[in-house]
Amino acid sequence: MDDLLRQVRDGRPRAIARLISLVENSETAAETAVTALYPHTGQAHVIGITGPPGAGKSTLVNELAKAFRRLDQPVGIIAVDPSSPFTGGALLGDRVRMRDLAGDRGIFIRSMASRGNLGGLAEATAAVIKILDAAGYPVILVETVGAGQAEVDIATMAHTTLVIEAPGMGDDIQTFKAGILEIADVLVVNKADRPGADRTIKSLELMLHLGAGPAVGHHGRLPAEAASEPLIADEVWSVPVQPTTAVNGEGIPELVDVIQRHWRYLQSSSNWLAKEKIRSRREMERLLQARLLRQLRVSVSLDLQEALITAVAAREMDPYTAVAHLFAKLSP
Repeated sequence: MDDLLRQVRDGRPRAIARLISLVENSETAAETAVTALYPHTGQAHVIGITGPPGAGKSTLVNELAKAFRRLDQPVGIIAVDPSSPFTGGALLGDRVRMRDLAGDRGIFIRSMASRGNLGGLAEATAAVIKILDAAGYPVILVETVGAGQAEVDIATMAHTTLVIEAPGMGDDIQTFKAGILEIADVLVVNKADRPGADRTIKSLELMLHLGAGPAVGHHGRLPAEAASEPLIADEVWSVPVQPTTAVNGEGIPELVDVIQRHWRYLQSSSNWLAKEKIRSRREMERLLQARLLRQLRVSVSLDLQEALITAVAAREMDPYTAVAHLFAKLSP
């Protein structure tokens, strides 16, 4: 493992791919890798790309990667695809859409299956981001599953979150519901050459003007569970609405400029530490939840778990009482 970690820090693609595979399949490997590499992280600009299916996320990621490469910046790409709830398999189609990037040695692409994880990301996504960061990729693009309004986990992992919308994909009210719109640092109206694009742009700008937009900590306001972190209200990022037509590259240079401007804003803001503490808190909470579930599987026999599940299903016991029984088994 030590030799593999050294090769990862040297930026060797095969070593990076091997370590990511280990991290995806073993919590122990993930802990070992992150512990060793963490002192070498914190340099990369993590850019999250999310939005509904069909908005053109993969095409946009493809064009953003090429744009950053023209600026001579190596790019790491993490593309999360949904897993089948029936077979557990995943098509990993994002890799197919980005095939024209394959010949560039300055780009590392990793497709990941969500493996049933909710929130649009895979469980190992945070660890993989740290691996690419430690490997020397200054720009890391993370494309989420594209599940819709509940897909907000990316906001706790990315420095800059792009929410992609497209004209003609449903009524405006549905598009603007709380959740996914509120996590945006940059709103991107892709496929801006389509009829109705101007209306979509104006509607988004209106919603932002009315105050229905930014509400997450990285915009300058805090979620309720992180209210203990003091932020300076005057240093608030004004969310722009950027039109693009990714299929032909229109608007991509302007979008890159906006992304870089947001990165400079974050670095110059006195709120940086508070925001990093929010991100760290949420990552620790996710790890704690995962560890508690693993401990439950080890500490409580399958027979007892099945008996409690059967009792709840048969209305012989309520779910709260069943969970209390399970939690008692974890107590010292």
